[in-house]
Formats: sequence, structure tokens, C-alpha cells
Amino acid sequence: VSNGDLRLGGKGKKLRKPRTIYSSLQLQALNQRFQQTQYLALPERAELAAQLGLTQTQVKIWFQNKRSKYKKIMKQG
Repeated sequence: VSNGDLRLGGKGKKLRKPRTIYSSLQLQALNQRFQQTQYLALPERAELAAQLGLTQTQVKIWFQNKRSKYKKIMKQG
């Protein structure tokens, strides 16, 4: 294991964790919370993750990606 990526044999192929597919209910809750605040404190993240049946890392990454998309959209217009 190198850099958090799994590798098979000595080859350079990286094995990635499959992409998370969020349910519409999860997306609705995540978007609703994002409208309230763009940044979650650790306890808030843990609570939200538990409510939605996601890991804290999944919630963290979703918020990071959403902030990035939001900033990109705001920059465009």
C-alpha cells in the first residue's frame, strides 16, 4: 500500500474504492445542511454521517467537493 492507494503485484495499477452512490434522501439532507453552513465541525459531521448511514470521510469529501463546485460556479458568474 502506497499513498493510501492499493496496488496489485509490482504493477502500477491502482485499485480504487468504488465511487459512492448517494441516495436521493442522503443528497437532499447533505444539500440542505450545505445551505445552512458550508463547513461542518467534527461533532456535526459525525452526527450527520450517523443519521445518513455514511462514513465521516464520505461526508467530509462530499462537503469538500460541494464547496469546490460552489466556488467554481460563483467564479463563473
